[in-house]
Formats: sequence, C-alpha cells, structure tokens
Amino acid sequence: MARVSLIDEENHPELSEIIGKLRGARGGRLLNIYRMMLHSPELARGWFELNQAVRYRTEIDGQSRELAVMRVAILNGVDYILRAHGPAYALKEGLAKAQVDALANWRESQLFSASQRALLAYVDAMTRDIDVSDTVFAEIRNYYSERQTVELTMLIGAYNMLSRVLKALKIDPETD
Repeated sequence: MARVSLIDEENHPELSEIIGKLRGARGGRLLNIYRMMLHSPELARGWFELNQAVRYRTEIDGQSRELAVMRVAILNGVDYILRAHGPAYALKEGLAKAQVDALANWRESQLFSASQRALLAYVDAMTRDIDVSDTVFAEIRNYYSERQTVELTMLIGAYNMLSRVLKALKIDPETD
C-alpha cells in the first residue's frame, strides 16, 4: 500500500491543466505515478517532460530503451515499472516474450545480441556499481554514438531515480 495518498483529481480542480496533459500522453489514464507526483505539481511537470524526452526524443531504438528500463526495474525490484513496460511497451517494440522473460538472467541467455548484451552490462554497472568500468564503457561505445551513449546514460539514470521513488513510497501498479 502506498505510503502517501494518491491525488484524486475530482478534489483538485486547480490541477486540471496538468492532469489533462498527463492523461493525454497516457491514453486518457492518470497513472498512479502521476497521482503521487501531483502532490508537487512542478515536480510532476518536470518528471513528465524529462520522461518524455528520455523515452521519445532520442536516437535510441525502442528495443534498447525498453531493455534498459526493464533491467533497471529488475535490479531495483520495482514491479510497477515491469508490469507497465513488459507487456505494454517491450513487446510492441519488437522484443520477444522470451527475451522479456529471460531479462532477469540475461547473462545465461542466448536470446540477446552483442549490442543488447553490451547495453545490459552498462545498465547493470550504472545501477549496481555506479562507477562504470572502462571495459564496460568501451563495449557500449562499440554500438552507440556519443549522443546515444549520453541518451542511454540519462535514460538509465532517470529510471533509477524513478524506481527508487516508487520503491520508497510503495506506489502500487494500476489495477485496471
């Protein structure tokens, strides 16, 4: 159960503009993430803009993006993100269900390409170790440009932040 209340939009007409923007980007839904963040409307706006940028305004392909997001969620033990990204995004981006299922133990799996393995090693290093080794960094640079490397790093960092917020506040996944 969430450690903070989730904003009920009917009781907060002053938030209608931001809620409309959030709903518009989420197929008409006001997700629990945003219902929590709306306690601080400016942070909700800021996160929304950052999230839109790191997910949709980069040169990172959708499969790489979803692998990174889901791996961060696995490492940080955040079911909220896994539930949303596994079925809703990863499969739509062309990842196979077997890849999604194997992500927790990707090192033992043969389902990931060399570039995907480099990406997953980078996610692991950033999330677990924080200090990325030169070897891991050199491997990611074999597959991603400088711009893409910055974008991946920002994506991984953003989802580490979000996963830790969701975990600390025990925000539950949507039930519908």
